[in-house]
Amino acid sequence: MPDVFSSQPIADRMRWYDSTLVLGLLSAGLMWLAVPPVDMGQLGWIAPVGWLLLVKRAHLTGWRPYVVLYGVGWLYFGATFYWIMLPHLMAILGWIALTTYLAFYLPLFIGLTRCAVRQLRIPLLFAAPLVWTGFEFFRGHLITGFLMAALGHTQHGWLEIIQCSDLVGAYGVSFLVMLVAAAVTSLIPYDGLQWKLGPLFTAALIMLAVFFYGKYRLESTPGRLGPRVALIQGSIDTQFDRDPRETQQRIDEEYLRLTREALRDPGEIRMIVWPESMSVVPLIKADKDGWLPASEIADWKIVTPEEAVSLERAKRLPQVVYQLQKYSADSFAKLVQSLRQIRNATTDESFVLVLGTEVEHYRAGKIDRYNSSLALGEEGQIEGRYDKMHLVMFGEYVPLGGLIPALYDWTPLMGGLTPGAQATIYEVADCRFAPSICYETVLPHVIRRQLLELEGRQESPDVLLSQTNDGWFWGSSALDMHLICGIFRAVEFRTPLLIAANTGLSASIDGRGRVVALGPRRESEVLLVAPHLEPLQSVYLKVGDILGGGCAVFVVFTGLWALFSRRKMDGAGRE
Repeated sequence: MPDVFSSQPIADRMRWYDSTLVLGLLSAGLMWLAVPPVDMGQLGWIAPVGWLLLVKRAHLTGWRPYVVLYGVGWLYFGATFYWIMLPHLMAILGWIALTTYLAFYLPLFIGLTRCAVRQLRIPLLFAAPLVWTGFEFFRGHLITGFLMAALGHTQHGWLEIIQCSDLVGAYGVSFLVMLVAAAVTSLIPYDGLQWKLGPLFTAALIMLAVFFYGKYRLESTPGRLGPRVALIQGSIDTQFDRDPRETQQRIDEEYLRLTREALRDPGEIRMIVWPESMSVVPLIKADKDGWLPASEIADWKIVTPEEAVSLERAKRLPQVVYQLQKYSADSFAKLVQSLRQIRNATTDESFVLVLGTEVEHYRAGKIDRYNSSLALGEEGQIEGRYDKMHLVMFGEYVPLGGLIPALYDWTPLMGGLTPGAQATIYEVADCRFAPSICYETVLPHVIRRQLLELEGRQESPDVLLSQTNDGWFWGSSALDMHLICGIFRAVEFRTPLLIAANTGLSASIDGRGRVVALGPRRESEVLLVAPHLEPLQSVYLKVGDILGGGCAVFVVFTGLWALFSRRKMDGAGRE
């Protein structure tokens, strides 16, 4: 049985352009060109060919080829996700950690695909997409999940191809792209192997089936128009070390100006949406039980929000909290009432203001902080609230930070956030909106879990609503990658998606993946949109990640087989 992880003897080295390093870099370069910022998606179909030629080779050549492939993976993922470094100097450590982790996927992909082809005798045409898609599934779930720049995302502009996402998710598009790349590789005579035409015919048949399914879905009749929504996109770069008062003043000026501009539109606007964390004040809530006795706080003075910080550190919480609770409630009411006066000059129709804010819930001896979305009614009353359920590691919490609070002293974070407990619906003009916040739209299983929860409560949404603050990334390709994830979520669940994003890219995406309206990059804009409610149903919502999960099982099986075979060969060698 061949050892797929061994390298070729030095005497049999291939020419330099056949080396592991050159072929690895060739595919890495094409993959980088296929995703934003260059976004030449057509290259996605051939980008993996260099890596697949390494799978076809009888032996990998040169010094420690899997170490070389790890280095290639490090360069590729590091260059693709360079924007992780932008929010803060300490974010460089996060970029290094993420890149160091993701780089393992390339040598693992090549090694396990070689095992599947050479030991399990599975044709490259199917082995490569099975292993690649399985590893994408792991990328989406391990260490809270990171699934930007997936292989299938390169085809976000080819609407006919991505329609199959409503059957098998975005993982299915990645599977298809890698399958075609494997068919192209089979046409190349290499390392003593003859070229084969059969895999190309098989891939072409599958491709045609996917294409005509996509055309059928795109040509179906759209549903009725939903209520008119104003997506408010300011352009305020976000930085950890910027003076919060300066940032708040800019938010107040820019977002209120844009909101007033939207309200002066003569059309009927039923919902106004601000991005994540762009509200004027946080929402303060307090439990009355468990605080110090009233006799101990009778001499405490009423404080301003600025004074509350020092008092909180001194553990003098109750009086501070109750004052802030009233202050925040009054602030929301005044904000909505001032906007109503502008609106009443053109129409007396009611509207809902959706804010991205922080909620601070003070309990006995504990403070829970949430990254939240609030829906405010006519008098500023809270008609709906959603707390972000899927938090971002190192962006919203530090692992073990709850047990070792001192870990936060090494980061720009003041403390970890608490995950939300349930999905929420905002009902506006007989239309149900399901809010999510920022990174949640990157991961299909997160949105699916929320939609299944709402379906179980008989509150299935008509529209997905995402509030995000991408001002951390200074107009970089992070904005494009985030938008592409939103396109796939809309198609997967056959539900239009509205995105309100600070610095962009705000968008209205229909349930077929068409970007109907798009805000500018790093500029202010008001998008006035009315989403088409989608009559199509999603199979993927019902069945979930059968394909992605099945490929992950295949990866685990192949990995165990490779380990068992290696140990068996080592044992035979010792005998």
